[in-house]
Amino acid sequence: MDNKDSEAEIHPLKTEDVKVQENLENSVERRIVSKQSSQLSRLSRWRTAAFFISLFLCLIIVFAFSFIIPCPERPVSERTWFRNYNHTVAYQFLAIQDVNKDKVQDVIFAFKASNGSSSFNRSCLDEGLPSPCAFVAAVSGTNGRALWERPAAEEVEWMECGIKQLGGAEALGCLVVGKPVSLTAVDGHTGEIQWRHSSDFGANYTVLTPVSVIPDVDSDGVQDLIIFIATGDKIKTFIHSGKNGKQIGSTGSLTVDGKPRYIRLKLVSSSYFLFYTENSIYAYSLKDLYNAATGMEINLPSLQQDPQWEKNIDSTTHRLSLLSFGDIRYLAKIPGQSQENILVVNSDMATLINAHNLQTLWTLNVSRVVSEPLLGYYKPNVLGIVLESEIGPNAKKVMVVESGSGTVQWNLKLNSIAESPGPATLPTADHRSTFLIWGEYQVPGNDTRSRAPLQKLYLFHPSYTNVLLELRNSTDQIIAFNALLFERSRHACYVLLRGPQPSEEPGMVSLMKRKLKEDVSRSRVIWLSQVAVDSEQYIRDRLYRMRFQSRE
Repeated sequence: MDNKDSEAEIHPLKTEDVKVQENLENSVERRIVSKQSSQLSRLSRWRTAAFFISLFLCLIIVFAFSFIIPCPERPVSERTWFRNYNHTVAYQFLAIQDVNKDKVQDVIFAFKASNGSSSFNRSCLDEGLPSPCAFVAAVSGTNGRALWERPAAEEVEWMECGIKQLGGAEALGCLVVGKPVSLTAVDGHTGEIQWRHSSDFGANYTVLTPVSVIPDVDSDGVQDLIIFIATGDKIKTFIHSGKNGKQIGSTGSLTVDGKPRYIRLKLVSSSYFLFYTENSIYAYSLKDLYNAATGMEINLPSLQQDPQWEKNIDSTTHRLSLLSFGDIRYLAKIPGQSQENILVVNSDMATLINAHNLQTLWTLNVSRVVSEPLLGYYKPNVLGIVLESEIGPNAKKVMVVESGSGTVQWNLKLNSIAESPGPATLPTADHRSTFLIWGEYQVPGNDTRSRAPLQKLYLFHPSYTNVLLELRNSTDQIIAFNALLFERSRHACYVLLRGPQPSEEPGMVSLMKRKLKEDVSRSRVIWLSQVAVDSEQYIRDRLYRMRFQSRE
């Protein structure tokens, strides 16, 4: 301290300079701080303004979506609806697709009458057809309201729906094969006739079903159609344009040794048609059929042949040499790991064939299968095959067979009549299936064989292997039956078409859709074994809450 005072006395001017310098620095610092404070204050105001503007915009958007912009209305589906047609007969066709684009599946069917329903008041004369004639009708899946009706043919031999680009339309279309011979393309959305052509299929013919859609071979940008007609020991092949219905090329002819049926098998890079009679299986590539119908060679990527298959096909008869079976009842396609395999069912055995090398994967003893094999899932994500086999007069056995090994996973014996509908499956959220089966379960010790079996619909789910739910008892003649999810992953329903068929006298035809849960809640619980693990109401409640999941 003394040193500082001494220095100040010795250098008084220097001390004054230091003080001035310090005051100047303090002033500059204050100005900088003041300027920074002003900038921060201004920035803070901008941030506040931006926050409130953003908040205001968010409120406007929320308000707009909540009150001004209407949300899409979800169709409210009725749990059960009926649609009745008087003085009518119905055909054994039931197609399901979204007709009115409301994301709910609708029902398309065919009936024969002098006039349509009162909803449209259409007559056969509107399409130049004699009365009575066959109508094609679409009914809303939500409430049973008629969406459209259209006179299509004098008689219906076959109807195929869900065809893309038919007639060049954007909506899925329906092809009606009529009698006398006619092909009619119907727009699935509006019911309008896209095109109609007469054909000469010859006398005493049978249409082999289903009609197949093939790649565009006439270069008009629309898929084409191939139709097989059986007459005696011949199969006639017709290729028609999907855009205008005109025949492409001439009529091809194939020779077989009996009454044929067919399936279409898609391999990795080729497509084959397998025609089977009681004793033989014939294989034709799509390229073979096109060449036979047009007399021309064509090289398209979609018309390739499989070298492995060509080695096993007799070049003269087109028989498959490695597949030799007798009394063939059904051929079915079974999805495999990389491609479809072939299930051959004859009178006493089911055999799964590897479609790649035509080698046997497994065999299963099964007698007189009475319905088309059906796919379902007994175990999670493990594909199974449902087989119904006759085991005696008015009796059948229902089996679920694992597709990979041929092991029987579950079986059930039922009394049944010959006209009983086939089974159906619905995919559930636990990656398994619900199985719907027709017949009459006979409680052990209660002999009912003295009378004709009743038509009862049962539900089975693998979570309860010893439980059946009896859903309904139908005394009417059932023409067609199907079960499906009417909306994606929800609204599980079944559809019944009941009434007289074309060979019978006209009467009342009834089309019904019913939600599965309605029957589950009122169902009768049947114990397949004497051990009851839960109460009956608990079983109903659990299966009522079961969720479904659409499979791609």
